[in-house]
Order: sequence, then structure tokens, then C-alpha cells
Amino acid sequence: MHYAQIRKYDTANGVGIRASLFVSGCTHKCPGCFNEEYKQFNYGIKWTAQIEEQFIEHIKNSYVQGITIIGGEPFQQDEDLPALLAHIKEETNTNIWIYSGYTYEEIIKNAHQSLILSYCDVLVDGKFIEKYKDIRLSFRGSSNQRLIDVQESIKNNYVVLYDYQNNSSIAN
Repeated sequence: MHYAQIRKYDTANGVGIRASLFVSGCTHKCPGCFNEEYKQFNYGIKWTAQIEEQFIEHIKNSYVQGITIIGGEPFQQDEDLPALLAHIKEETNTNIWIYSGYTYEEIIKNAHQSLILSYCDVLVDGKFIEKYKDIRLSFRGSSNQRLIDVQESIKNNYVVLYDYQNNSSIAN
């Protein structure tokens, strides 16, 4: 796995002060994508055990309220990503947001992608669609995208939306 950047103090991609990991590689080709250069799978820096340890030590800081995995396309990553997410949960139990051009319904049909999803708390799903772009939306670029409470959705076997303003779930 390669990554394009790590933002240690990110407030744009989830609730609170977060550490965000921007993975490299995406095949969606969404017109208007804001991370165009992150589409190449070998863009940026190769993920290593040393970088992983530094990242985890950073997110152990009390001011980091969660992490966000964004890209590129997180659900197109190799086995390094599920291993990283498992390691993060084991070491920190912090909340994990993940962004994807895939929908929840597409992700749960794929074993590898479902494994990645199982470690996450909130999924922002759906491709960015330029005609639905709305800069008033929090944590997403277009109105077709949803904020999904992953663990509640898995438990209930249907999509449960996440209400970030009240930190609660909403049945869809």
C-alpha cells in the first residue's frame, strides 16, 4: 500500500480533531474528483511498519479524537489496510471513519471490502457526483453520499445513517 499524505490534525474529514490517512490508488474516475493525483496506486510513499508505528503513536495522543481513511479509494487497497485497521483498533480502540466511492450495499457483497468495513465506525459512501455537489454539506462533497453508522448497519442488516450533530444513529 502507498499513501499520499497523513494529516495529523484534520477537522474536515470527520467529527473532532482527527488523524487522516490518504491512501493512494483509485479506479473510479469520478469527474471533479478533488484528489486527482491520488488515483495512481504507487503515488506517494510506501507504507511500512515504521510509519505504521509512528501513526499509531500519534493517534494515542489524547487530543486525537479519531482517524479517517480517505484516498484514493480505501476499499481498493491490499491486505495492508485491514491489518492496519486491526492494529489501530487493538492498540487504541479509536473511532474510524472511512470514505469510499463504493456504496455500503456494494461493499458488503465483497469479502475483502467487508473485512475493511468491519473495523470502521462511520462510512461516507458513494461516488462524488459533480451535479450533486453541495458545499453546505458537512463531511461529504455531493448530496448522494451518505454518512452510515457501520456497526449499527451490520448489526441490523440494513443501512443506519449516522447523525454527526447528535452523535447518534438514524434508521434509513
